[in-house]
Amino acid sequence: MSAEPHPTLPPVRLPSDAELARDALVAPLFARAVRLARWAGPHTRVDIGGELAAAQLPEAAAVLGLDPTDEEGPVQASQAWRVAVDTGLVDVAEPEEGGAEESGTATPGEDLALVAGGAPGEVLDLWLAALDTVLADAAVPDLDDLVDALDAGGEIDFDRLDWNPSREADFLDGVLANLYLLTVSEHGASDGPVPLPVLAASMVIPEDMGEPTDAVLEQVSDAMMRLDDQFRQLEPIGLVEFRPVDEALMAEADDEEFAAAGSADGPSRGEVDDEDVSRYGLVRLTPLGLYGIRARMLEAGVTAPAVGELADKGADALLDAVSGYPEGAAQAEIEQWLAGRELQGAVAELLAAARGADEGGPLRRLRCQQALAPAGPEAEPAVRAVLDDAELGGLARVWLSERGVADVPAPDEAMVFWLTVDTIAAQLAADGETAELPLLMRSLTEHHTGFFDQVWRVEHPATAYVLEAMGRMHPDKKAAKEARKAAFKARSRQA
Repeated sequence: MSAEPHPTLPPVRLPSDAELARDALVAPLFARAVRLARWAGPHTRVDIGGELAAAQLPEAAAVLGLDPTDEEGPVQASQAWRVAVDTGLVDVAEPEEGGAEESGTATPGEDLALVAGGAPGEVLDLWLAALDTVLADAAVPDLDDLVDALDAGGEIDFDRLDWNPSREADFLDGVLANLYLLTVSEHGASDGPVPLPVLAASMVIPEDMGEPTDAVLEQVSDAMMRLDDQFRQLEPIGLVEFRPVDEALMAEADDEEFAAAGSADGPSRGEVDDEDVSRYGLVRLTPLGLYGIRARMLEAGVTAPAVGELADKGADALLDAVSGYPEGAAQAEIEQWLAGRELQGAVAELLAAARGADEGGPLRRLRCQQALAPAGPEAEPAVRAVLDDAELGGLARVWLSERGVADVPAPDEAMVFWLTVDTIAAQLAADGETAELPLLMRSLTEHHTGFFDQVWRVEHPATAYVLEAMGRMHPDKKAAKEARKAAFKARSRQA
């Protein structure tokens, strides 16, 4: 699977393997493949390529509880058979070309036993193999397009079809990667469905494009209709929940309306309500779908973390990793890490890992503070042990004071200034220049007379960087000017 690199792909929260395996077993297409594998035997005949013989498709459809006289019944049976063969649920012996036998045979495969007796991970491996088959099928043009592309000799004219298998597979992978990112992002789709035009536009319209051209709008419309067909194929394997495009809408809407439904701003309020948007198609990755797309990303070398995978790592690995996570995901990861440890020892380990004068130090200390926030009185001895530490003493005093401990020693002026620089550096690293940060700057500086006359001397690697940010963002113009002067002094001192 290919996907655009993302510097800090948010971690996904997944159910247990056991829960995911149960979801895989009840996915309609996978369940049909299992049923056909159990049905396969001496009576089963296959053609070259392992396809189920056409004469047996109605019987296979009936085994699946489908109507063998309806066109869709044999089609769905054929697809389920293909999944069964590709996953190893069925073993086939194809007929030899020019041999006496016109058809080959099929028997249940060894992997079929894993469905009932395998570990959850083994069931999920079978499902991932099934997913590969379905994704490959979804990247193939539909039957109507293939018929239209036949030349006079009955062969497919690929130039006329304008189909490039690699390009189609990359397009679908890119769509699924975007859908994954929208789902796991803290400010993305989260648990809500994504309108189909949004996905189509994300693949077609460049981020720096202003008003899309008519040609681009037509591409969005075409991509949306292609995705509508592909998600219909992906839903039965359990990858997505999908509401298709309203067929009546396809006749009513033009390319510009499709693109507007997927634009960043969307239609203006009053033009379109939620029900109207849903008519353009809605898609959501299931938990099993998140697992599947993440597995494909990992296989492709993409860093796609999952909450809980750091539970057996050291505190240094934990704080380094969660420093790049959104706050909610960081808290969930920290809670799982703490759950399996004796609290006082875990707190001491976290505090030790939070030290450091490197660029990531401030954010590690912020995540450490976040990790210690729910800790009870049993953590107090480990916290008290760092009261005299130049880097952790301020953090320790804050933690103890918030719990009403009476004998917390007051910090000296040097520690106050150091903690101020560290706190602002951590907030800048975590969230950038947010609207709330100027208020924090005001709160941290207004109670210290001559703050900027002294802070530039603080022995902190981020002092100049923080003062430059305060010079841009401090809500008081006079204080901002003083911050810029102090930043210049700090740079000169460092040089």
